[in-house]
Amino acid sequence: MSRYLRFVPIFIAVAMSAAGADAQAVKPEALLLRGGAVYTENPSKPWATALVIEDGRIVYVGDDRGAETYRRPGLREIDLRGRMVMPGFHDAHSHPMSGGMKLLRCRLEEATSREAVYQSIRRCAKDSAHAWLLGRGWSPKMFGSAGPSRAKLDELVPDRPAFLTTEEGFIGWVNSRALEEAGIDAAKPGSDDDGVRRDPATGSATGLVERAAADRVRHVVPRPDAAEYREALKRTTAIANRYGITSIFDASVSPDMFEAYRAADRAGELTVRIVAAQLIVGGRGVEQVDDMTSRRDSVNSEMLRADAAKIFLDGEIDQHTAAMLDAYADQPDSRGSLFAPPEILDAMVQKLDAEGFLIHMHTMGDGAVRAALDSFEAAARANGARDRRHQLAHIAIASPSDIARFATLGVGANFQPMWFLPDDPAAKGTRIALGSERSRALYPMADIAATGATILSSSDWPSTSMNPLDAIQAAMTRKTSASRSGAYMTLPDARGLHEERRAVRSRRYDRRFDRSRQERGRHRARSQSLRCRAGGTPQSARPADSGRRSAGLCRSDFRGGAAAMKRI
Repeated sequence: MSRYLRFVPIFIAVAMSAAGADAQAVKPEALLLRGGAVYTENPSKPWATALVIEDGRIVYVGDDRGAETYRRPGLREIDLRGRMVMPGFHDAHSHPMSGGMKLLRCRLEEATSREAVYQSIRRCAKDSAHAWLLGRGWSPKMFGSAGPSRAKLDELVPDRPAFLTTEEGFIGWVNSRALEEAGIDAAKPGSDDDGVRRDPATGSATGLVERAAADRVRHVVPRPDAAEYREALKRTTAIANRYGITSIFDASVSPDMFEAYRAADRAGELTVRIVAAQLIVGGRGVEQVDDMTSRRDSVNSEMLRADAAKIFLDGEIDQHTAAMLDAYADQPDSRGSLFAPPEILDAMVQKLDAEGFLIHMHTMGDGAVRAALDSFEAAARANGARDRRHQLAHIAIASPSDIARFATLGVGANFQPMWFLPDDPAAKGTRIALGSERSRALYPMADIAATGATILSSSDWPSTSMNPLDAIQAAMTRKTSASRSGAYMTLPDARGLHEERRAVRSRRYDRRFDRSRQERGRHRARSQSLRCRAGGTPQSARPADSGRRSAGLCRSDFRGGAAAMKRI
């Protein structure tokens, strides 16, 4: 069997030639593949040599002799010559349209020096006719502790606003025109100066923005039009095709993006199947679900669905915006806050659940995980039993007492294994924010899997590589083939380490679960006197007969949405 793994695999995605509503009249090609190593994922017969597809369906998997009975005029036949065939990958959390916009912008990730960055920006400014110069990929390491300067970007792009971010999107480099558009005083600090880096001697803006200041700039950047979205999607799905990805869950789709998706589908441009998770808009209530339902019901396609909803429930740990049960190690007066108080979250989740949506929540902190599980539990009680496949995404940390609830409630745990790597851009800040003890329990994939819950893996592209094989390597070994920490493990060694880690984590989980029973009451009491950031007021504990645990977090407006997408 091992000899097959030397070959570049072929990924099977049936009926791709029938993409889109207008293209569905085209009959899918009949195809026979033979002479290969077909990985079936059937434990009783994991390998075959031949496969036959008819009318967009796999109708035969077996040996070459059995496949011969399917020969007929019009059948296309391919001799694989020993190459491997396997089912297509499904990326369970990605941003193919909004993230794909970076492929249309100034790309700086390949620049290896400061001067190379400048040359790329000059070329982009010359070639682009857009009102703003947008781009990403410059490395802070090239510019030293001071970072790139506003004056230099003013020189490179004097005629329009410029906003260029690092690859992960946390830090933006702006010129004076961009600061002016965002209402940020370049000369001196203002009343709302969070995230504006300034020269300590003069008080003038250096040209670097992050956190709230970066969001202010993003807010004034012109929105892409439908043509740009569709072009971004074409480029993204071309990458997905090369990696053998046959379906993608787009984890945050605005109404404009939905219309672009629908147009692309009708034009036959989709080469992967898309599940569009419609974004819950901050500042609006359950009334928006009616519009979402109408959009969902307007799609009738083999290639596009819109029966999922996305809720941003908290932010990022390294930015202290994730909702935590206990205070941050480096900010002991802060636990972050939910983007919606529990009563508003509950109403939204119950409405979405009643309408049959798959609910997908961004939950980084253990407080957000608990609040999300509470809301799913309440929705199940209110709406009755059905086949639910709700998901929590990211789950950087979860309380031991909540880990078992994933399986009990039937909630999927959606992880991004590339974030497990120690050189992930947010890793250092996350560990500092949590402290050493909690950092040892980061991304509890094995703990949740041990309970029998459903585990999903995804890329969250463009924050990491879209290549599923990189993610599998990272999940198994916490390294990639390109990891700076050295050569990667062999697969047998990785499996052994994986089983050993599962055993250790299970024992740790059992101990923490027993301890959590004693701590549960203390969590509940602490939540009544919580100190919150940004003037939030404490969320009082729920009545004892409610059967639910308070997340112990702060009240706030429902402010989840595009501003929370720091990694995009």
